[in-house]
Amino acid sequence: NKLSVPPGDVAELMLKQEGAAVEIGEPLARTRGIFGMFRTEFPSPVTGAIESVSKVTGQVLIRGNPTPVSVCAYLTGRVVDVFPNEGVAIEADVAFIQGIFGIGGEVFGTIRMACRDHHEELREDLVSDDMRGQVVIGGARMTGSAMRRAIDAGVAAVVSGGMDDSDLRDILGHDLGVAITGSENIGATLIITEGFGEIAMAKRTFDLLASRAGDAAAVNGATQIRAGVLRPEVVIPIPEKQQNSFSEPEHTSGLLSVGSAVRIIRDPYFGILGEVSALPQETRVLESESKARVLSVRVTGGKELIVPRANVELIER
Repeated sequence: NKLSVPPGDVAELMLKQEGAAVEIGEPLARTRGIFGMFRTEFPSPVTGAIESVSKVTGQVLIRGNPTPVSVCAYLTGRVVDVFPNEGVAIEADVAFIQGIFGIGGEVFGTIRMACRDHHEELREDLVSDDMRGQVVIGGARMTGSAMRRAIDAGVAAVVSGGMDDSDLRDILGHDLGVAITGSENIGATLIITEGFGEIAMAKRTFDLLASRAGDAAAVNGATQIRAGVLRPEVVIPIPEKQQNSFSEPEHTSGLLSVGSAVRIIRDPYFGILGEVSALPQETRVLESESKARVLSVRVTGGKELIVPRANVELIER
C-alpha cells in the first residue's frame, strides 16, 4: 500500500534482505519509478533487523533490537560453569534448611529473628515495619494475623514451625490443591519447617537460623508433595572468611545407620527429631496389622520410639 505495488512485487523492491540490520529512517524498499524517475521509498519506522518478507501479503516484519534482561542469581557464590543461551551454574558453601511446606517463589533478604525461643508462637505484635525486605524467623505456630502483618510490612519471607491450615486458606483466599506451589503472589514467601498445627520449630533448625542472624539468605517456598518431591528451602551462603571454621560432614548417600539424624514424618510422632538407636532386622506387626521393618529413634529426654522405616527421613548433620 505504501509503495502502491502488488504484494508479490515487494520482495523484489527490498533494498535489504531478511536478517539485515536497519536503522530508523533508513530506506527499506524503493520502487523502479518511470524511466528511473519518480521513485517511491519506504523508510524503516524502527531500528532492528528484518525478520521476514512475505511474497504473498507483501508484509515486512521488523524485529526490534534485543533488550538486555537482568536475571537475579538465586545464590551468592562462584560461577563454575556456563551453559550457552541458557544460564550458569553457581557454587557456594551454604547453610541449607529444608521445610515441610511453603508458598511463594524466590525472595532474598537478611535473617531476622522475631522469636527468642523455638517454642514461642509468632504473633502479630512480634512483626514490625523495620522488618521490610527481611527473612523473618518465628518459633512455633505462626498466626494468620502475624502473616498478614508481615505482608503489610513488606517482609520478604516468614519461616516458622507450623501454621493452621485454616489460616493458610484465609491468606490465599482458596483451598490449596496438590499441585506444585511457588507461583502464589500474596506479597511474601511463607515456609513452615515442621507441619500444620501447634508445632514448634526443631531446636537444631532454630539455633542454626539464629546463628546466621544478619546474614543474607535466599528463600524459595516452592513445594511439591507428590511425585518428584520438592521442598521449600532457606539457603544462607557462608562468607569465605568463615568457611575455614566449618568442616564438610561425611555423606552416607541416604543410608540409614545407627546414629543417623532423622525426622519422623507420620503421625502420631509427626515432626519429631531424633537419632537412630537401633535397626532390628526382623519385621514387626503394626497397629494396622500389616508387617514392616522398623527402627528405634531416640528423642529428646532419652525416650525410645519404634516407628516404621518408611516413616522417617534423613537429616543432614
